[in-house]
Amino acid sequence: MTLLRYLHLDVFAATLGGGNHLGVVIGAGDWSDEAMQRFARWTALVETTFLLPPTAPKASYRVRIFTPHKEIPFAGHPSIGSAHAALACGMAEPRDGLLWQECGAGVLPIRVEGSGASRELLLQSPGERVLETGRAAHPLLPAALAGIELGVLPPALVDGGRRWWLAEVADEASLRAWQPDHAAVGALARASDSMGLCAFARSHRPDYQLVVRAFPAGVGIVEDPASGAANGLIAAYIAHAEPRGTLARGYQVSQGREIGHDARLLVQIDGTSIWVGGRSHTVIDGTLDWDPRVA
Repeated sequence: MTLLRYLHLDVFAATLGGGNHLGVVIGAGDWSDEAMQRFARWTALVETTFLLPPTAPKASYRVRIFTPHKEIPFAGHPSIGSAHAALACGMAEPRDGLLWQECGAGVLPIRVEGSGASRELLLQSPGERVLETGRAAHPLLPAALAGIELGVLPPALVDGGRRWWLAEVADEASLRAWQPDHAAVGALARASDSMGLCAFARSHRPDYQLVVRAFPAGVGIVEDPASGAANGLIAAYIAHAEPRGTLARGYQVSQGREIGHDARLLVQIDGTSIWVGGRSHTVIDGTLDWDPRVA
């Protein structure tokens, strides 16, 4: 049995250990779907990815993304982390400043800016659709928003690779102190076939302009420390609603401090294109002793 390379990453971290965990397996091209799922269940990480040779002509590499329970077509921090791993292991090189990631959502561009420890990777978010807006958009939404004062933009159900309820909160302090009813968020997520609720508030601090808290109860997670796909939907919603606003060209996000993390995400808005990303750090680079044939 061949030993495979395995990376454990800290994705979107503002400070060491502040980001989102990601496990990346490199070289598992002969593993079955069941073997990949079994390993992802064992890691118990929010997502584990498998880097594979591309099948699409334009792609730099292919990635398969697994939660402990199922394979998913797309997610933000697994895409950024997998791109970091592809560069780290020499599996891909940028072409005109871009990597092209093949995944279940298609072939998506990833912008490469800088090099070394300061390198930023930004994923172009899939197109989004606003499905519903307003506090009365769903009968279970008011209970999920109980105990918080809303901000300028109305709550919205937005779909773009993954489906989230988005809600702007009146101010940063209120959002950071909020103790949401997680059972109510879970009920809303299940009833609307969504990831859950992602709340955000504007900030005037020099190092970030938006605070985000994400509650993906639809996949069994209480709170996520760093959410690439959800932040892409927030950026698209803000850019659509406030095309001449102070955030319409981009901003920085603080996420995860309420659960002991410290994530930083970078948002760039190029006309109708939304790019979300940040830095990744390889914490563990080793070999994987795992027999995919064992049931």
